[in-house]
Amino acid sequence: MSAGAAEEAHLAQDPVEIEAGGRTVTVTHPDKLFFPEPGYTKLDLVRYYLAVAPGALRGVMRRPMVLKRFPDGATGEPFFQKRAPQRRPPWIETARITFPSGRSADLVVCDEPADLAWVVNLGCIDLNPWPVRARDVDHPDELRIDLDPTPEATFDDVRRVALGVGELLKDLGLRGYPKTSGSRGIHINVRVEARWGFSDVRRCALALGREVERRMPALATTAWWKEERHGVFIDYNQNARDRTVASAYSVRPLPDARVSCPLEWDDVPGADPADFTLATVPRRFHERGDPAASIDDVAYSLEPLLELVRRQEREGLGDAPWPPQFPKAPGEPPRVQPSRRRGTGGRSQSKGRQPRGGT
Repeated sequence: MSAGAAEEAHLAQDPVEIEAGGRTVTVTHPDKLFFPEPGYTKLDLVRYYLAVAPGALRGVMRRPMVLKRFPDGATGEPFFQKRAPQRRPPWIETARITFPSGRSADLVVCDEPADLAWVVNLGCIDLNPWPVRARDVDHPDELRIDLDPTPEATFDDVRRVALGVGELLKDLGLRGYPKTSGSRGIHINVRVEARWGFSDVRRCALALGREVERRMPALATTAWWKEERHGVFIDYNQNARDRTVASAYSVRPLPDARVSCPLEWDDVPGADPADFTLATVPRRFHERGDPAASIDDVAYSLEPLLELVRRQEREGLGDAPWPPQFPKAPGEPPRVQPSRRRGTGGRSQSKGRQPRGGT
């Protein structure tokens, strides 16, 4: 059989129906390869998410979600779909979101296992929820600390910065929940009271990052411009409106199907991202449980971080650059690379743009 004929036969494969939380979900092209190297299919991915559904749902529960779809699997180019598909099962709910541009859209909301199976069937490999709940889309209830290593940094550097973040949170009376990003970084989520807007939460993330940077200057940085970074970048802008990161138990589009896996703090010093994959995480989940199982037990006040903001402002540390698609913010420094602001006249080694996605 020719390659073209084999592909045609593959795409013509009959759908299968699976049971997910009491509902029936149809999986089209179930044997389509999503991860060619280990041979994982779309159906394998659906079954993975159902195996870890309690944990995966905890990361996305009642949150509007951007659909990052990979129609050709992990090796293909994805596209972002913000608006919920018009053709969807009657049980799929949506939430109206307003973007920085002022436009709005109804985004998919996941709150049961069948929802996970349905979005994976659409080609979603990882899950990308907003840090808000559908009942109140303008007040985040999750502060996200994204530790993004620069090219020269090691994962040991990331682990050390993560532990430093954990100590700072403890000093402030807050609890963070770490997880591997599924790539080269670590995410730490803090459940907060849904009383403050995106700008306040982002500003708190910046203040936290600056304090970590003060404590660990050789390892941590909040420098937005890549030409100024070193070590591990604490990406405070992941807390701006319309920014998303892969949620807990998300499979990432990497060759070995790595997972953004929640960790206990005691796990962090020895964690190796390569240990957490589509093949290994379900067993770990069922044997050890979910390290983030208690994340919704306590929602913390931002006041300790807001006090840190005020203290830093008294010391002369104001706002920092926003992503380029956002309107200019009051007190924001110039959105120009430092080398160009200095009037060097030459092109810098890095364009200094921050990628849309998280680590």
